[in-house]
Order: sequence, then C-alpha cells, then structure tokens
Amino acid sequence: MSARLSEMLETLEARARAAESLPELAFSIANESYGLLSFRQALVLRGDARMRLLAVSGLAKPTEDSPYLVWLRRAWAWLHPYVADKPGWFVPPMDAAMPELIQDGWREWWTQGVYVLPLRARSGQVLGWVIFLLDTPPKEWQERALTRLAGSWGYCWELLAGVSRRTWRRRLSNWKKPLRLALLGAVLVAAFLPVRQTALAPAEVVSLDARVMAAPLDGVIKTVHVRPNQLVKVGDPLFSLDDTTLRNRYEVARESVAVADAELIAATQKAFHDPASQAELALLTGRAHERRAELAAVLAQLERVRVVAGEDGIAVFGDPDDWLGRPVSTGERIMLLANPDVPGMLIHLPVADAIGLEPGASVRFFLTVRPLRPLEGSVTETSYQAVQSPDGIASYRLRAVFQEGDAGQVRIGLRGTAKLYGEQVRLGYYLLRRPLATVREWTGW
Repeated sequence: MSARLSEMLETLEARARAAESLPELAFSIANESYGLLSFRQALVLRGDARMRLLAVSGLAKPTEDSPYLVWLRRAWAWLHPYVADKPGWFVPPMDAAMPELIQDGWREWWTQGVYVLPLRARSGQVLGWVIFLLDTPPKEWQERALTRLAGSWGYCWELLAGVSRRTWRRRLSNWKKPLRLALLGAVLVAAFLPVRQTALAPAEVVSLDARVMAAPLDGVIKTVHVRPNQLVKVGDPLFSLDDTTLRNRYEVARESVAVADAELIAATQKAFHDPASQAELALLTGRAHERRAELAAVLAQLERVRVVAGEDGIAVFGDPDDWLGRPVSTGERIMLLANPDVPGMLIHLPVADAIGLEPGASVRFFLTVRPLRPLEGSVTETSYQAVQSPDGIASYRLRAVFQEGDAGQVRIGLRGTAKLYGEQVRLGYYLLRRPLATVREWTGW
C-alpha cells in the first residue's frame, strides 16, 4: 500500500510540474486526485475571501451564470471565515447560524461535510483553495498525502502565477513609525505646492482673417472654378450658379419691355388726334418703366451668378464634386477665402477637461506632422457657451495666435494637440479636481 501511495503521489506531483498554465494545474488538481480521495466533487478556487472558480471535477469549463456557481460564491463567503484559521474537515452547523439559502443549497449540491485544503506560497500567503466533497472524513494517511501534495501544488501555483509582489501597504507596515510620519508630512507639504493647471485639446490651424463666400441667391451650383486650398487673386472666379432660369426670365423681361415701349409709342401718336387716349398715356408710361425695372433686376441677378474673389487668399472648402448640382439658398456658405499670412489656432476644449482660462493664456501646439517641435502661442478668444465639436463632443471654442517666428512654420489645415496653461493652483487640488467633480455629480453635494 505504501509503495502504491508513493507512486501515486509522485505521479500527481509530476503532473503538477508538467502543467504549463494555472488553469491546466487547476484541472489536474480537480480531476487527477480522484485516485487518492474518492470524492464526489472537487473544486479549485483562486484568491482568498473573494473567490474565483478555476476548475470543477468532471467539467472542462464551469458556466459563469449557472445557479450552482451563484450559490457557490455566497457559500464560500460564509464558509471562508470558518476554514481560514482551521482548514481541513468541516461539517456545517445546520442551525440558525447558517443562512437558510446556504443550507438549502448545501443539502442539494454538497455532501454532509467538506475537506478544505489551502495552497500557500513559500511566504505563507494563501494562493488558492481546494474543496473536496466527501461522504466521510479522510483517513490519517490520506491527510498526510494531501499535506504533501499541498506543498507541491502551492509551489507550482506560485511559479505559474508569477512571483507575488509585496503591496505598498505591506511595505509601509515594515517601515518605522518616524519614517512613516516623515513620509506623511512630505505628502502633505507636496499637496500645497503650486502648479499650473493644464489641459489637452484637439486643435487645427485656421486663418484669423477669413471671409465667407456664400451663395448670392437661390440656385444650383453649376461650376466650381478653383480647387481646395488653391491660392487665388482678386477677380479670380470661384464658383458659378446655373443661369438657365435667369436667362429665360431675362428674355421674357426683354420682350415685355419691347411690347410696353410699342404700346407707349402707339398711345402717344394716338393722343394727338384722340384726347380720350391721353388718359391711357400715363398708365402705359408707368408700365414701360416697370418692365424696364424688372429687366434691370434680372440682369443684376445674372451678373451675380458668377462669384469672384474680392481679395487675395486661399479657397478653403471640401470636395468640389460634393457641390456640383447641389441646390443652395441665399447666404449659404460655400467656401472660405482665407488670408494665409495670418494663421491661428482653433481649439476645441472638451467640457470635461475645461479649466479657467483668460485671454493671453499660454498655449503649446504639437502638430501631428511635427510632434517633437511644439509651437508657442496665446489665447485671444474663448467662448462662454459649449457647442458640439466636429468629433461630436461638447466643447468650448478657443482661438489663439502664434508667437512671432512660429507663424511662418505652419499652413492652414494642419491639425494637432494643444496644451493649454491656466492659473496656478495647489497640487492637491490639481490631482483631486476631477474625482471631486465626479463625486459632486453623483451625490449632488
């Protein structure tokens, strides 16, 4: 019997050493130890009071939302205090000290007693637990064998899980009291150190001197004469509206003027011989002037169909194909005519990251195409009302200018990230500002 037991233990230890992962080790513990203990079921748990089920004998993978696993979490939370100090064979007290829900589940799923085996690291820290559901308590030679296996399993567990690091709390507990007080004092002093508030926000290079080129009247875009970001001069055509309807109206108005003039001439000649026709003369004269006014209005609209540049600049707009054949209304923005000699920054500061900023606040702009050489600038304009940014985030719109010398290193359309510098605050406030705001938002204090 002793030789057979030794061979079995050596086999189990060899299987544990051959495991390549923690789940593989847990599966070996839960299933291959059946020859040592004729258990009804074996469970391998990871952690201490808050358990995580790694393996169940007879199952490849336990179902996370099964009623049994839900009950097991509650049962382990109640069972852990009893077996933490005295592991081994445990028979629950089926009385008022045991919750009724756990009693019902115990009678349904578990045996009368359980054998609980902790797996420890070399430092003594509990890494996991093995629970064997047995009908009778294990024999003395079985307990000695489990004690030996627990050492091997714990050693393999520690190696597979990685060397456990000491927590800061445990490290601080090893420090002497004067040293801990000195550290606490240093933290308190550091909390009152003055620092500048900063915030990061997406930004792009825009022109601070830009003119909106809008549709002069209702119509349909016929031709776009320029390309995006093209440099244009005064008088260069930008875009044209379809003039088919206006041309027809012009021909009709021109014919109406001719008819009105003919009627007026005939009435004038007739008035020399027929005094009664003199009353119509004033009416026909007014009608002739009206037709000429209509013709002049249509001619003025025809002259506005072709929009030209009123000054030198860069045509800033999207894809020209998106505008061709598109109906537009009077005053609708088609493009911007930007002055490239006056570049600036358009910054979208998210509301969640907003800090107190005044005109003149410093800005450092990191271009996406040149992230290692930031450009310096200052805020000139801030909005008091948040609007939706192009990314769909509620943000404040800020404008900033570049310092002298940096303006010539950028072009309109470049994007990047702007770092905004606000007023000086205490380090403690700087670190706790967002958590405090979240707490106030949730509590309403």
